[in-house]
Amino acid sequence: MTDTINVHRRWDTLRTFSLLKGQPVYETVSGTKIGEVTDLCITKDGMVKGLLVKKGVFFKQTYFLDIHDVSSFGWDGVMIEDHDHLAKCKTTAEYTLTHQHSLNGKMILSKSGESLGLLEDVYFQEELGTIVGYETTDGFFSDLTEGKQVIQSRKPPAIGKDAIIVDVSENLPYSDLQDGPEA
Repeated sequence: MTDTINVHRRWDTLRTFSLLKGQPVYETVSGTKIGEVTDLCITKDGMVKGLLVKKGVFFKQTYFLDIHDVSSFGWDGVMIEDHDHLAKCKTTAEYTLTHQHSLNGKMILSKSGESLGLLEDVYFQEELGTIVGYETTDGFFSDLTEGKQVIQSRKPPAIGKDAIIVDVSENLPYSDLQDGPEA
């Protein structure tokens, strides 16, 4: 039991978009639900710049929330100090994971030209927005038989129209990343 707690404490600042998608965003001053996370804004250097938040009841509008304006990422919600941190989206982000300029489903290649799979999710450090891993898929049946792979890269990717090029550190099975790094 102790090992499990320690693992979670070591990895509590690492998030995936799949864990954030649909999470409510709350204002800590008033306790008001501001909206829901719908996407990540990613720079050409492979950094998470912020979150896209849908706000409204009938006519939902998309707002940008800078990653540095997030007070905390909880398991049940994203906390911000003030709703004024949300800026109405006037222009599209460089890249998003699932919306305009989507990276989801894009081919990931190593610098040596090896196909690593199609991008399905990203692992990033909450405080800095640094992407540290790319979850890839080779398709449904491959995921069932071999499992998903997580590509780690310490250097920024080259994001192009047709593919994402990464400097591969190590190719880890999905289950190994969930267990944390080896000591």
